[in-house]
Amino acid sequence: MDNKILGLHHITAIAGAAKQNHAFYTKVLGLRMVKKTVNFDDPGTYHFYYGDEVGSPGTILTFFPWERVRKGKNGPGMATEIAYSIPNGSLHFWLTRFGEYDVKINGTGTRFGEQFVEFEDPDGLQLALILPAATDTRKPWETQAVNESVAIRGFHSVSLSLRNSKATAGILTDIFDYKLVGKEGKRSRYTTNTVSNANSIDLIEVAGNGETINAGGTIHHIAFRVKNEDVLMDFREKILKKGYNITPKIDRNYFFSLYFREPGGVLFELATDNPGFSIDESVSELGKRLKLPAQYEKNRQQIEQALPEI
Repeated sequence: MDNKILGLHHITAIAGAAKQNHAFYTKVLGLRMVKKTVNFDDPGTYHFYYGDEVGSPGTILTFFPWERVRKGKNGPGMATEIAYSIPNGSLHFWLTRFGEYDVKINGTGTRFGEQFVEFEDPDGLQLALILPAATDTRKPWETQAVNESVAIRGFHSVSLSLRNSKATAGILTDIFDYKLVGKEGKRSRYTTNTVSNANSIDLIEVAGNGETINAGGTIHHIAFRVKNEDVLMDFREKILKKGYNITPKIDRNYFFSLYFREPGGVLFELATDNPGFSIDESVSELGKRLKLPAQYEKNRQQIEQALPEI
């Protein structure tokens, strides 16, 4: 299965205040800050990575936090909700914790036979916690307040809102080898069997032609996981043959990437497992120091002075 898509690699979103974002994801949700670096195209802006102990693919949520970013608006052609997997028996803990921290809860219920709670981060990013039907055996990062028995395991799925899902479904099934496993109303779930977790994409058909704003509190792109650069470039050829524009291979320091926009409008990335987040700092030190791409190292002092404290 090494030559296939291995579920989700990471998801990248846009935030406002860096300090607020860091506090919510590390303290309230109990995730680990795996890497603190900067936006490759805007080194005056952080790029935060949150995940498990080592930043395993399928656990990594990343943010570009802009201090005075405008409020985003979800709509057709966007990834609109990130769902995390939590262990059986932990839902009450999370509902209580959200009450203690005044987290906005948007609803609870059952989706494809699995219980969920929908909520928002401080910027309005749409999130969910789901109790998966099959036990999620991934070892989570834990904190003093969020121990292993209740801690978030990693991604469960991501939802895309689309005017028409047919062409997007074709990408998932014909190129990425996902299968349609269920439908509930306007929501269709596609899953790959190459991995046990972070392996589902929900396509939701929505009406309307209203304005969408990809800004604070919205998802910038979703990244699918591949084993290595050879597999990455094989998929580049497959995507080109289907007639889609796709970038050359890009070195993101911790993985190699390709980007293309799928027919429904969502920005898709493919990202490799290699080399990983411990390439420039030990696992025990991950996320503790600002790591800069080599081209910006000579400007470290100016960059550090420009970045907000967290």
